[in-house]
Amino acid sequence: MASVLKWTRGLLLAALYVSMFGCATAPAPTPPVAAPAPAAQAPLPPPAAVPPPVVTGVVAEPAPVVITVAPVAGAASAEAHIALILPLKSPVFGDAAEAVQQGFLAAAKLQANGLPVRVYPCNDEKIEVKALYQQAINAGAVAVAGPLTRNGVAALANIPNIIVPTLALNVIESKRVDELYFFGLPPEQEARQIAQLATKAGMLSATIVRTNTYLSKRLAQEFAESWKRARGTIKSEIVYSGDPDSLQLIPTAPGNMVFLAAEVDQARLLRPYISSLLPVYATSQIFGGNANNLVNYDLAEVHFVDMPWVVQPDHAAVMVYPRATPPLPQEMERLYAFGIDAYRLLLLLSRHTTHSALPLDGVTGKVTLSDHLFQREGVASVLRQGQGIALDSKLLPPLLKPQTTDSKSPQ
Repeated sequence: MASVLKWTRGLLLAALYVSMFGCATAPAPTPPVAAPAPAAQAPLPPPAAVPPPVVTGVVAEPAPVVITVAPVAGAASAEAHIALILPLKSPVFGDAAEAVQQGFLAAAKLQANGLPVRVYPCNDEKIEVKALYQQAINAGAVAVAGPLTRNGVAALANIPNIIVPTLALNVIESKRVDELYFFGLPPEQEARQIAQLATKAGMLSATIVRTNTYLSKRLAQEFAESWKRARGTIKSEIVYSGDPDSLQLIPTAPGNMVFLAAEVDQARLLRPYISSLLPVYATSQIFGGNANNLVNYDLAEVHFVDMPWVVQPDHAAVMVYPRATPPLPQEMERLYAFGIDAYRLLLLLSRHTTHSALPLDGVTGKVTLSDHLFQREGVASVLRQGQGIALDSKLLPPLLKPQTTDSKSPQ
């Protein structure tokens, strides 16, 4: 079971977060979408490509009406609403989509006099998203969130001149001047932030320690590029392949640091071989939650960045929103929080108030907007005494005295 969960988590991270990957197709073939009809604005598929929606659930006031829409046969009624397009039917991405949906709807229920939310589920976003998007617009959507996978977002981005405020829930390179915006959780963004934090802390040179996974390589590359732009020096890049001897030779002179580009399972094996005299930095990939006490002790004094939702549960902006019931695994909790902020950002887009309302004090971090891309800045944190705690937290335990090394330790 553990190996299955580990594989699933890795696949989701690669597919949802890492820029190279995208949505996997479902095992069953999907019927082709009908050819688009001519249109003045964009070559969108006709509504008949996906059958119209039907209301399947309503939440009573004072919360906004929350509607789940399934593409089944029937007549659609045009009603102003917020549309949420997610791969809820996907055997690969369904769980991740469900977590995002829960967070999105949790935020919607707290919005006084908010518009109803209609959820448009699909299987393969790459094939279905254009038709679902057109269906939502025809049904009265005044704002749209989704799709979630990179392939789905790329398909949506092929629609020119989008005029309805739309928040894609992943990041691709696409220059936009219309109403399409992007918001995601790329771990490379955290690697860039770590480079900035280490620079501010006075670090001058870095040793990168990584594994052979694709995600580890991407984190290492992004950190190295950001570090060099900040005029930092890369001492070396160590690729761990089972022999820890090279980790014990990393220079410990003042100003040296280590960037640990690894996920938690590998990071906990590597950390004990790195001198306690060296500041060690990593992304949120090394933090699996405060319930993993023993793992966190193995990663003592590693600095990382993460969401307020994860490391600041007592933060005022976090306590406003309910937690998932039952509690979700840590990675799904992050996607739940992502859904909360996605709803909040979509509201700003629909009201055209991004200039006055940003930066957003979000549950995923401080969110800013640049060239149609919403960027997230996580909270600087540290693993200390088995707990991951924000560095500005009053609950932060005192710094443990570093272990001493003998005089032969390399400098």
